Amino acid sequence: MSKAATLRDKDVAGLQAEIKDLQKAHFGLRMQKATQQLGNVAQLRITRRDIARAKTILAQKQASGGQAS
Repeated sequence: MSKAATLRDKDVAGLQAEIKDLQKAHFGLRMQKATQQLGNVAQLRITRRDIARAKTILAQKQASGGQAS
């Protein structure tokens, strides 16, 4: 599980890569759930919240970067 503090240390490109990786992982979990192979369905909620957390921090960085320029 990614923590907000570690995500805040990353730059915009790093955050975008993290979001992409999390979305791939979430897709894989959804496919496992659809084929009845996923044992821990709570993992879906965890990855969904990690994606939201990373997107929020990315939006904050982009907003602050836009005001500074």
